[in-house]
Amino acid sequence: MSTARTPLRLRPLTPDDVPAMDVLERTLFGAAAWSPASLAEEVVGPGRWYVGAQYGSGPLVGYAGLWFDGYDAQVMTIGTAVEHQGHGIGRVLLDALVARARELGAPSVLLEVRVDNEPALRLYQRAGFERLGLRRGYYQPENKDAWTMRLDLTQAPGEGSTATAGPGDETGDRA
Repeated sequence: MSTARTPLRLRPLTPDDVPAMDVLERTLFGAAAWSPASLAEEVVGPGRWYVGAQYGSGPLVGYAGLWFDGYDAQVMTIGTAVEHQGHGIGRVLLDALVARARELGAPSVLLEVRVDNEPALRLYQRAGFERLGLRRGYYQPENKDAWTMRLDLTQAPGEGSTATAGPGDETGDRA
């Protein structure tokens, strides 16, 4: 199936998607990958919303998750299959999470991103996220630092932002 002719579609994820998520998870995050049990808990957890991306009825090519605690929304993860990175899927997933946070009435969206994940940093900065601070050793077991970032949702969409997706603005990222 050619992805050039088939439109990308997003759909809510279910526990049946955990095996496909697990394959992507291990490929994208290696030693830091969530276990299948953790993924299953995330997909159905309270306040969680997970969405998957696929071309037609083809395999999952990306997924993303949001947690809403009743006030702020938190990006839990965004992952795009390696062979599909650089085509805007990460931006589509991020936009879906932000739209969901707006629907829920969250005043902001928070996330953590590895300091060395340049494609994800570009994606978030172009979407209007601002760096708040550094979290040392946040990502384990690699002991990598993370930037904490925030998107203010009290402004109208696009207000004060020149958010545009660019090539290579996606990769695996996890809160």
